[in-house]
Amino acid sequence: MKVSIAGGGVVGRYIARDLARNGHEVLIVESDPAVVAREQNSDEMAARWFAGDACEVRTLQAAGFGEADVVVAATGDDEDNLVVSLLSKQEFAVPRVIARVNHPKNRWLFNESWGVDVSVSTPHLITALVEEAVSVGTLVRLLNFSEGRAGLVEVTLAEASPAAGSQIAELDMPRDSSVVAVVRDRRVVVPRGDTMLFAGDEVIALVTEDSEEAVRRILVG
Repeated sequence: MKVSIAGGGVVGRYIARDLARNGHEVLIVESDPAVVAREQNSDEMAARWFAGDACEVRTLQAAGFGEADVVVAATGDDEDNLVVSLLSKQEFAVPRVIARVNHPKNRWLFNESWGVDVSVSTPHLITALVEEAVSVGTLVRLLNFSEGRAGLVEVTLAEASPAAGSQIAELDMPRDSSVVAVVRDRRVVVPRGDTMLFAGDEVIALVTEDSEEAVRRILVG
């Protein structure tokens, strides 16, 4: 897979390093020539570097963004990430665009109209993980897909949960939802129809906008 990353800062370099180690072809576009020169001579980085402004079409064209399967807009500036996302989608028809959200208040801008397929906001992720760790009997959304129209949710079943003591097949889950994992005693249980749920189980489900409330009633009450 060919991945192009806009922004050669800490976040961009970390993503590139992991992807390159996993066998992907990675390109990083960085505006600071000194950073590019330093990283190109580093033995740690297997990615290809290109010096230029990722907010300019000619830079992206020269770098080869048109060949990318995935573009990651990972700069430290939300405006730049939006511009990179829009250019990647409109000018180069990149199939998948992932954008970093630096300021939580700007998250609402990172949508399909700006060419963003998936936005990643660290504060929102941390909030979800904290809620997931401390909440019992509460449905917590962990990840969003398709601009929030689908997502992964998690609930730790309380003693009073309608699902406790029932098999998954007995829950009458909506057709556009599915239990994808159950965590019990720090071990992952691959769910099947005859899997029994108990109080204290962490149930992870894939839901849509239309099915989330029904899933909440089934798992929470």
